[in-house]
Amino acid sequence: MSYDRLGTGATAVGIRLRDAVVLAAEKRVSYGGYVVSKAGKKVYVLADRFGMALAGLFADIQTIARWLSVEVRSYEIRLGYPISVRGAAKLLSTLLYQYKYYPFLSEVIFGGIDESGPHLFIMDPLGSLIEDNYAAIGTGAPIAIGVIEGGYREDLDLTEAEKLAFNSVRAAISRDAVSGDGVDIAVVTHGRSYEKFHPVA
Repeated sequence: MSYDRLGTGATAVGIRLRDAVVLAAEKRVSYGGYVVSKAGKKVYVLADRFGMALAGLFADIQTIARWLSVEVRSYEIRLGYPISVRGAAKLLSTLLYQYKYYPFLSEVIFGGIDESGPHLFIMDPLGSLIEDNYAAIGTGAPIAIGVIEGGYREDLDLTEAEKLAFNSVRAAISRDAVSGDGVDIAVVTHGRSYEKFHPVA
């Protein structure tokens, strides 16, 4: 997706491991070449089992994160059992497709862990749903994906994956003017999910 017309941008990445999902995104919020904020949140942990990283128009990023959080909770209250990662991803995909004529100007990496293991999905603004081992989105994606492809292994441990995610976003920050101001990382594992921030010198 191109954000050139809007002058917005971002870089976000996701990596699936054997027993976890790692997501990362930088914090800069820009519009038309102007830095609106250096403290934007583009990585979210939902229901302690899911995580998402987004790139695009910041208002749409916030709306998507809030909407999915409410819908997942509502689903689980109504049915009385936890929704699967694929089920939550399809829920979000359906929302995005419903707005295909006036789409959210955001891309999404959605991941989580359930009884079947970890999953990572990539979605475009119209809700296309693709599962993969790793992904990068946003204006810095061409740089970030090169770093991930150079360092990804199926047997990466959590520490290595966090470092790889950080390094990929940091590389994008160094070359993409609308990405910057540090890296937020979200990790989803069995029984524990957390977020952390890394400054970028």
